[in-house]
Amino acid sequence: MRKFRRYLGIDYSGAQTPTQSLTGIRVYSTFPTQEPVEILPPPSAKKYFTRRGLAEWLATELRDGPPTIVGIDHGFSFPIPYFEAHKIGRDWPTFLEDFHKHWPTDEDHTYVDFVRKGACGRGAERAGLSKWRRLTEERCRAKSVFHFDVQGSVAKSTHAGLPWLLYLRRQLGARVHFWPFDGWNPRPQVSVIAEVYPSLWSKGFANEGRNGHQQDAYSIAKWMQEQDAAGELCAQFETALSPAVKAVAQVEGWILGVA
Repeated sequence: MRKFRRYLGIDYSGAQTPTQSLTGIRVYSTFPTQEPVEILPPPSAKKYFTRRGLAEWLATELRDGPPTIVGIDHGFSFPIPYFEAHKIGRDWPTFLEDFHKHWPTDEDHTYVDFVRKGACGRGAERAGLSKWRRLTEERCRAKSVFHFDVQGSVAKSTHAGLPWLLYLRRQLGARVHFWPFDGWNPRPQVSVIAEVYPSLWSKGFANEGRNGHQQDAYSIAKWMQEQDAAGELCAQFETALSPAVKAVAQVEGWILGVA
């Protein structure tokens, strides 16, 4: 039995400011028996989604729409050494609020690099080291959320995206389950937002003329649809990790589909 009625794959970008149209933000949507199709932002002068526009659109879609799973391509939390170094409580809501106070990357005219370099915010008080990696990153050989300025980095998109997860949590409350922070097995008829790593799946689907960002977003939506159709998505949520690893993942987060 399917758990969801809609699947949204999002390839994210931490470039420029929250209100600038970004070619790197791509959204693909599908339903149980359809091929994923690209979703463009509501009609405006902006051709592509902005980070702010995407968050506002998601809030509306998840508030009023059917049970949906959303896969987003950026980190949802930080490694345990970050919590230890900065003496932050090991729960996700506390982390999000604390991060936002120091990294206000959702503010207009704010680049991630402005906070990194001290032009605004208090990023230096909540910095991390590129050698710090989450367990889930080690399992799938993904780069650290602190590894900036390298090919394939998710550091900038993570630092840009975290305030918008806080925004969605505030807007939607119990309507949305943030996996695995709200628990490993989402309750029925609730939408889910999960961290994904499209490199795990993108080469397994024919490209059909899509660029890299489009292919990543497509592959997220398609993989989730196929897993749900096969009755395997619940098993992905209830991944067979040891209790010790799960305890760490409740703080650091976990990438959906990583064993």
